[in-house]
Amino acid sequence: MGVLHPLRRLSDRVNQVAIVLCIGCILAMLGISFTAFVYKLFTGSTLSWTYSLARLFLPWIGFLSMTISLRYGEHVAMTLLVRSLPRVLVQTAAGLCLAVIGLFALMLVWYGWGYFTNATQVYMVSDQIRIPSKFTAVVVPISGVIMLLHLVHGFALLEHFIDERAMIDELIETNDGESRS
Repeated sequence: MGVLHPLRRLSDRVNQVAIVLCIGCILAMLGISFTAFVYKLFTGSTLSWTYSLARLFLPWIGFLSMTISLRYGEHVAMTLLVRSLPRVLVQTAAGLCLAVIGLFALMLVWYGWGYFTNATQVYMVSDQIRIPSKFTAVVVPISGVIMLLHLVHGFALLEHFIDERAMIDELIETNDGESRS
């Protein structure tokens, strides 16, 4: 247990960095698109490179948001089916689910690293702007490593183990404690 606590804190910090990176990528895409809009508005012509540059951020947004959603338990789940099972089978199903997530993350790292090292193309955004494909390829193994790190949270990643009654009771107690003026 002494190792899990620091790893969970690291997982939470990495998750916060991933959130900031996703927001940064979205803002960069919006900034590029807004620049294209303003340029078109004032000059009447278009910038040829804005669309190509903006779409280079999509893999980062997609893969990093996948790790963020995993951390918050927002992933594909068959909640109704799992909750109808006895507790032992729920734990078995959850363990299998975590194993499949771990296998998927390992595959992202393994095959993603090969994809990254073999990425030799250069995206010709414009005559002056050239971006190596490694920029987009590196997010694949990075997201796999982040997913593996998030697995230290164990069953907390799965919504099957959220006690809804306790959460509802806590919300009711919070609202009862409010004073209205």
